[in-house]
Amino acid sequence: MHRKISHVTFRQILSLAAAAVLAVPAASFAEELKLGTVDMQKALQTVDAGKKAKSQLEKDFNNKKKELQSEEAAIKKMGEEFKKQSLVLSDEARAKKQGEIQERIMKFQELTARSQTEIQQKEAELTQPIIGKLRDIIADLAKKKSLSVVLEKNENTVLFSQEKDDLTEEVITTFNKQNKG
Repeated sequence: MHRKISHVTFRQILSLAAAAVLAVPAASFAEELKLGTVDMQKALQTVDAGKKAKSQLEKDFNNKKKELQSEEAAIKKMGEEFKKQSLVLSDEARAKKQGEIQERIMKFQELTARSQTEIQQKEAELTQPIIGKLRDIIADLAKKKSLSVVLEKNENTVLFSQEKDDLTEEVITTFNKQNKG
């Protein structure tokens, strides 16, 4: 029985020694790991080129919205006129008018979907070059500051970070300096 206690004690000592040996490299690794964060959404919306892109998108969106609202109003008017006339129309005329309204509603729905796709494509077209430049700036800053990793602050993966680790304002300033005009 004495032997069994020694054997367990020896295993415990061996486990503690192994943990101590493994803890040293982990601690030094943690010291070498330097993190930074960037709020890409804020950077994209704050840089001058991003503001210009947002303004262009809003203009395009508002134009599409007016076009869609105009068509929607015309369809409503057709529906109201149909309700007024439906009692005096023949079955054939009523069916024809209903078909016209349904066709116009389907075209309106297609126009709405196409407009949404066009706005999304325009947004990607305007923002992708900006995002590419922001990423280049982030990579340069990370190298200069010897950062191991830069995380996106706005993606809910970063629950907390020190303010000193946030590169967003520096990225915005650098972008605007590099992309004047």
